[in-house]
Amino acid sequence: PVPGTGKAGSPDAALTIVLLHEGLGCVALWRDFPEQLARATGCGVFAFSRPGYGQSDPKPLPWPLDYMTREAAQVLPEVLDAIGFRRGVLFGHSDGATIAAIFGGSVIDHRVRGLVLMAPHFFAEPTGLAEIAKARDAYETTDLRAKLAKYHSNPDNAFRGWNDSWLHPDFINWNVADVIDYWRIPVLGIQGRQDQYGTLDQIAEMETRSYAPVDVAILDDCKHPPHHEQPDQVLRHVADFCTRLERIEAEKVAIG
Repeated sequence: PVPGTGKAGSPDAALTIVLLHEGLGCVALWRDFPEQLARATGCGVFAFSRPGYGQSDPKPLPWPLDYMTREAAQVLPEVLDAIGFRRGVLFGHSDGATIAAIFGGSVIDHRVRGLVLMAPHFFAEPTGLAEIAKARDAYETTDLRAKLAKYHSNPDNAFRGWNDSWLHPDFINWNVADVIDYWRIPVLGIQGRQDQYGTLDQIAEMETRSYAPVDVAILDDCKHPPHHEQPDQVLRHVADFCTRLERIEAEKVAIG
């Protein structure tokens, strides 16, 4: 069984959207977004907490610096098989977007018809690392740990796994942008213009490198969590994207 899971709607004939949370996220921290997404798209929506997060089992510390690549290559395929995934979209936020991007460019799985990448990271940036350092200070000096403990059974595991990896001296050289070259399915990129954890260079990397079609939505007055700060815009863009995917599917069936 997949720990820490949640479903919102499951129309059998529709696409399934699999949600991949951010670096300090979990099922509960999506709040009501999965239900909103199911209503807006007509798709089934599935969310789960990765190992180390939410109510899932802890993951031994320290996490390897390529932990997102390992999640994409080793963990996510098993999750998709466990839930009986048939066809759909990987929708990731932040770390989750990176995991979805890596999966799309390195794992052959024709069940995945598209990617939604919200605030993705393809390479480390000084501005983002500075914000992550601020998060470490907040964890050590404020009530941030207590807040995270409401959602994570082991907040130290969740926080240290993520934070210590990003702040490792070698992480400044982390770069997984080459996975973009291997995408062969449609992609929607979403980012807040004021995202404090990543610049628009992350989105530009997708646009300049991808062989596959990439649609981009840059949201004004929006920082790192667009689905919380500009939910209506996010839902509209994702619904339009899923409609296009369904149209492509229908055209393939008609041609076949």
